[in-house]
Parts: sequence; C-alpha cells; structure tokens
Amino acid sequence: MSEPIIALDGIRKTYRSGSLEFEALCGIDTAISEGEYVAVVGPSGSGKSTLMNILGCLDNPTAGRYLLAGEDVSTMSEAQLAEVRNRRIGFVFQQFNLLASLPAWRNVELPLVYAGVSRHERRERAVAALTRVGLADRTENRPGELSGGQQQRVAVARALVTEPAMILADEPTGNLDSRSTADVLDLLDELHGAGRTIVLITHEKDVAERAGRNLVISDGQITSDRPTARAGVSA
Repeated sequence: MSEPIIALDGIRKTYRSGSLEFEALCGIDTAISEGEYVAVVGPSGSGKSTLMNILGCLDNPTAGRYLLAGEDVSTMSEAQLAEVRNRRIGFVFQQFNLLASLPAWRNVELPLVYAGVSRHERRERAVAALTRVGLADRTENRPGELSGGQQQRVAVARALVTEPAMILADEPTGNLDSRSTADVLDLLDELHGAGRTIVLITHEKDVAERAGRNLVISDGQITSDRPTARAGVSA
C-alpha cells in the first residue's frame, strides 16, 4: 500500500500570550490516502481553522509530525513551507482571492508565475485548467464579469493548475447562494471522481456529507472519524 498523502502524528498547537497558554490542537493523529475526499467538520473555536493552517503549511505545529506526500514539513522554515505550498497544495478559499484587474486565465496562472514557468506554458496550462472546470468560454473575463459560482470555479482552476498533491478547500461555499453552492460542490464531486485528493473544511453538515469521510473536531481533538453515506461513490 502506498504512503498516505497526509499523515499526522501527535500534532499539537499551543498559542502563548505572555504567561497565558492556549492549546488549540491537543494531539491529532490521522491519515488521508490518495484520492480520498475528506471533510473536517467543527464549530467556531473547535480547532478546525488551526488544523487547516497546519495542513496547508501556513503554520508549524508546536509538537508532532506532519508528512505531506511523504515529506516531513513539521519543522520547515517559512521559505521552505512557501515552496511546499506552491508545489503540493491547491487552495480554494471562502473569499475567492481573485485579482479584479486580471482576466480569469491570468488569475489562474499566478501559482505558475511563482514557480518560474515560462509565459507560453503558463497560458496553456491556465486555459486547460479553466476548460476542466467548465469555463473555456470565460478565459478573458475579469472577476467582476462572472457570477459568484464562476469566480469560485476560477479559484478551483487556480488550485488545479500546479497539479498539486491535494486540494484544500476552506469553507468554499460560505459566500455563495444555494445554486452556486450546488455548482461548486458538484465540481468537487467531479474532481474527486477523477481521482483528486480533496480536504474540505466546513461547519455545515450538509456540505460535509458530500465528502466520503468526515473528521469531526471539537476542543482541539478529533472526536469522530467516520465514512459518510457517499463513501465509495464517484462522480
């Protein structure tokens, strides 16, 4: 059996302010395999945002070990984490984080700019990624000319363009109406069906049920790790 994409062993995160300490994560142990679609579920203050920051290599744990695609990222420097983020992780955020002055394909190519990819290859790959998310006819549109659901599809294309080890989606439907929410969740289903590894952070139970597995977090600990009714279902 191949190594998991994500392996967390005894992950702890402690925040300190003067003499006060707060342990946001209290020893997280879990693994996520290639091709899994996992939702991390929990209310505000549960620790899910802290866990997302660690999974996304936006922060280091205070203690424990984190292997991402077999690479130990637990004690990496800021510069090393930035390189891993760009190479291994595709991010989709609640705020689309698109640049209003740039057309869709230019927004999608940005991670490739940071990776030093040539201009011609960047455009080709950006257009291909937009085509994969159903926006082949919107490559020249700026964000303001797109619906909320289409803007989130641009963000998903940007997440895909580097061919990352996983897609990390943080409340990706939080700013969308019901129709656009269904549209984006259908897209994540399609990507999962094509073999993508997806980790979805959410506080919405109905959104979490679209994944194949739910990790429920409360008070900095995983309190439940269970398959959903959709486990094993491909788009």
